[in-house]
Amino acid sequence: MSDRLSMRSILQPKQVAQALYHPAWIPPSVDPSVDRLKKARIIAGAVAAFGVYTFVQRKFAFEEVLENMLTASVVVLFITPLTVGVMLFVWRRTGTVRQMRVPLVNSLKLLLFFIGSVVGLVFLWRGTMALGGFWLVPLGFAALWLTGMVIYGAVQVSGNFFGTAAVHRSLPPLLATVTTWLMAVPDLVTGDLHGLSLTMGIVFILGAPLTVTSISLLETRRLKRRYGIRLAAHPATLPRAQAAPPPPVPPQGAPYSPPYGTAYGHPHGAPYAPPPQNPYGGGPYQPYNGGNPYGG
Repeated sequence: MSDRLSMRSILQPKQVAQALYHPAWIPPSVDPSVDRLKKARIIAGAVAAFGVYTFVQRKFAFEEVLENMLTASVVVLFITPLTVGVMLFVWRRTGTVRQMRVPLVNSLKLLLFFIGSVVGLVFLWRGTMALGGFWLVPLGFAALWLTGMVIYGAVQVSGNFFGTAAVHRSLPPLLATVTTWLMAVPDLVTGDLHGLSLTMGIVFILGAPLTVTSISLLETRRLKRRYGIRLAAHPATLPRAQAAPPPPVPPQGAPYSPPYGTAYGHPHGAPYAPPPQNPYGGGPYQPYNGGNPYGG
């Protein structure tokens, strides 16, 4: 996990999702601009997941949302390992799969854990609505908490796509593109416009996949141009891309004080003070004691 959880933080679904779905082994982003592209990709993916027609028709069918969550989970469960498997076949020309075994296993565990959370959430909500009565309060509270954790977790895994950035930094945009297009394929094949007009139906079916694809291509191109990270290259052959360092922290203290010394900038005192010896030479400086200053 990325952080240790206390009894107090367990009650906060956001902190639990941050610790579980963005563990410490996932590498940080190499560039703030790439991070902003990931956030834009997450927003576009959310539009694809919930459907434009929900807002256009001003309808909200809770059962349909639960079914869409299960459908999306099944698609992600199968398409993620399949896409990674295809890329492993491509990478075998310049490296071995054994070199990526640890991040691959970690990503698979994170994928299965998230899918299990989504399936558990769907059945928990259905059980809460079916039982009702006395069970409505405890089960409803647990369902609300798990809903918050899954929502925050979905934001995390949409950015790192189940930690596949630890395998190859170009895998998350590729997986986002493939997933959104596969979500749109059934509507493209059947011509189901979900009760929308032709124009809005095209926007609903093709809008989100095209948006996610454009952002993912921009993200992949930026990784290639700035850091030399190419999708077709084996991860072991790529240059190590270090995360951007944090901005420097100004020194504490007075706003005009230097990092050391006095407020006027000299480390050993006032800059115009005389040295501790006789300025005219001749040994150490002796103060005037009332005698003949010229000797004799």
